Amino acid sequence: MPVSALLCPASLAAVLLVGRGIAEEHGLERPEVNAILAATGASKSQAYELAGRLRAALPALARAPGRPAKEKEQPAEPADSAGEVTCAVLAYVMAHPGCVDRGSERKRYSTSFRRFVLRLRVDHASLSVERFADAAGVPVGTFKDWLREPACAGEAMTADAEPVEATQAPSSEPAAADVQTFQFQTVIHAWSRWSGSFLDFCRHVQRDLHVPFGRDLVRHILAVHCGRAPSRRAGRSPDELALRGAFRTWFPGAQWVGDGMEVPVVVDGQRFVFNLELDVDACSDSFVGVSVRDNEDSAAVVEAFSSGVETTGAAPLALLLDNKPSNHAPEVDAALGDTIRIRATIERPQNKAHVEGAFGLFSQVLPPLVLDTRQRSRDLARGFLGLVAEVWARATNHRPRKDRGGRSRVDLYSATPTVEQSEQARHALRDLAERQEQARRTREARCRPEMLALLDQEFARLGLLDPERHVRVAIAGYPANAIVDGLHVFDAKLRAKTLPEGADARYLLGIVKNVAAQNEIEILAELLYRGRTEMRERIFASLRAERDALRAQPDVLHVLDNFVERATQRPAGGLERTFWLDAIVEALRERDGPEQERLFKHAARLVGATFSLSPRERQDAVRYVADRLIPLE
Repeated sequence: MPVSALLCPASLAAVLLVGRGIAEEHGLERPEVNAILAATGASKSQAYELAGRLRAALPALARAPGRPAKEKEQPAEPADSAGEVTCAVLAYVMAHPGCVDRGSERKRYSTSFRRFVLRLRVDHASLSVERFADAAGVPVGTFKDWLREPACAGEAMTADAEPVEATQAPSSEPAAADVQTFQFQTVIHAWSRWSGSFLDFCRHVQRDLHVPFGRDLVRHILAVHCGRAPSRRAGRSPDELALRGAFRTWFPGAQWVGDGMEVPVVVDGQRFVFNLELDVDACSDSFVGVSVRDNEDSAAVVEAFSSGVETTGAAPLALLLDNKPSNHAPEVDAALGDTIRIRATIERPQNKAHVEGAFGLFSQVLPPLVLDTRQRSRDLARGFLGLVAEVWARATNHRPRKDRGGRSRVDLYSATPTVEQSEQARHALRDLAERQEQARRTREARCRPEMLALLDQEFARLGLLDPERHVRVAIAGYPANAIVDGLHVFDAKLRAKTLPEGADARYLLGIVKNVAAQNEIEILAELLYRGRTEMRERIFASLRAERDALRAQPDVLHVLDNFVERATQRPAGGLERTFWLDAIVEALRERDGPEQERLFKHAARLVGATFSLSPRERQDAVRYVADRLIPLE
């Protein structure tokens, strides 16, 4: 019977493949692999697998001449050493429930358990790594990972996850959880080297790293693992929504709101800036008065008011203006006559929403005002702006409004109030003006008389306009040193001619405010330094006492265990972690030569086994100890 009849196709193909390899080594003619597989009818994978087994078994078929080599004797291991390891691990697990978690497919170990096993390994170094791992009940591969140096930052491991050991053989393709873990670590590692914006980083993750994570998931990963605090918009102020619609109106013509806006005009390449003063009716939102002048001054207020009276045929009961000194000069009161002048609420832009909204609409429809002429440039520019503003105001006043039932501003303003409505509005507006004036007098009374006298004298010398002393009262509320320094700074700028164009009393108020804020920062810095120094001494006093008590123990390994445990429990970058890392360095410096190296590696393994820290934090801690234990400079 032929030999080929005694072998299965796979075995026959394996014999031919082994013979083919021997023929190739001796330069003999050999058949092709495809021809062997086609002749025997065997599969390629089975044939190669059996060929490998056959090559391994060939040396045992015929022994070489001479006596067989004597096997090296393995060093004897203590008979009960492995049993001691098993008993110690069992006792630790019983005393610390949950330190080992065996799931259906994976096992998880706590940081304290890993440290205990590493400490136990030092006491039983005579056992081989395999025997020790088997006695401790830890897979050999996992235990070898614990014995290695701390993992580098690029390894595929999340910052807060602990390593796991699979109880099943690895499959040919990675599990979905492993792929996601790798993608998470890819994002974390890429962010540690990123210097651009967050949106660009998200595009980089999807386009260049091929990680299909959306922006929200990337934001969450960085917030949890990298400590990135996303910046958020402040949003609307709560009181803004609460006060919406709280501006009280009576009827058209009862109250106007006035303000100014700077508008640039370019004529023959030269840029001019004019003030557009506008008065708006609070009830109908009608644009009643317009004025265009070089500056926002009292003359602009009077001109806009006169324009409104000419447009409507009557003066309003009240006119609301902001707190600029020029808006409350004596010439303004003279022009208003019986009209009540009301100040806008400080730091409440919504108080002038009618005119501010009008300026917003004007800015949207206003084209660039550029003229190309060489004759009377400034006068032509001013007239051109006035014409545009007047046409715009007239057109807007006659435009129907959907929120007012299709009625235009002109229709709404034409409504005639009753005598009772007029008197009620006049009384309420007068009461509002008196309350604001009373508040101003109260603030003035609280100010120091000597400061007000100094400010009166300096305002007169510097030529600053403050007819109702509002600015002086505000300045007098600041500390004396800030007031004196602010006056000198303003005077120096005035003499050096470095004051901005149009700087008035409010500019001096800003200087005093900034000086006071700077003084406050200096005082705060001194208090912070003193307070933090005292607190640091208190913290270090308790830490030194704890360190000295731990160092009194005779077992240096136990001392290092305690130091590492306390260092890794403190937040990164804090004083306490640095303190305990320095304690590790001091303990290692007491040893020399190989003993110091052995203890340093042991401490490094303990840090590396603390998977509650990120790989970067573990590396930083080990490097910190090494840099100070063996300095290079």
